[in-house]
Amino acid sequence: MTKQPEDWLDDVPDDQNEDDDDEIIWVSKSEIKRDAEELKRLGLEMVELGKNALDKIPLDEELRAAIELAQKIKKEGRRRQLQLIGKMLRNRDVDPIRQALDKLKNRHNQQVALFHKLEALRDRLIEEGDDAVPEVLKLWPQADRQQLRSLIRNAKKEKEGNKAPKSARLIFQYLRELAEEQQ
Repeated sequence: MTKQPEDWLDDVPDDQNEDDDDEIIWVSKSEIKRDAEELKRLGLEMVELGKNALDKIPLDEELRAAIELAQKIKKEGRRRQLQLIGKMLRNRDVDPIRQALDKLKNRHNQQVALFHKLEALRDRLIEEGDDAVPEVLKLWPQADRQQLRSLIRNAKKEKEGNKAPKSARLIFQYLRELAEEQQ
């Protein structure tokens, strides 16, 4: 005689500890997909970095080779390569990679903020002329006052004559060099 479905429950041992059920963590299929997409986005961030920035991230040789290949590939092949990178990241500890990327992004954000400040200072120098030069000298005492004043005069002439802002670019480059020397 075969067992009826009601009788199957009789075969389950009664001595199971109920705490075992608490240890099982059920992960939904959607959560698994979200995690996989997040790893693909992380891979895309690494692919979009330059080769020099990639050297600052702790990667093993296999993953580095896959990322460098994805940087060379265009169109459909790139999508498949990004999927491969995401799959490779599933088997690795991504916390050090994320920390290194965050550090690189912060450095980039600081550099962008510095450039905005330098652009604002350049614009003030062009607008106010020689009156704003002492502020630059206060920030960077090693600055050449004469060179700065001649660049400002040329930038004003170019602006009034609707010419290309060559001197304005030179002022920005000079300010950037001064800021880099200070760091």
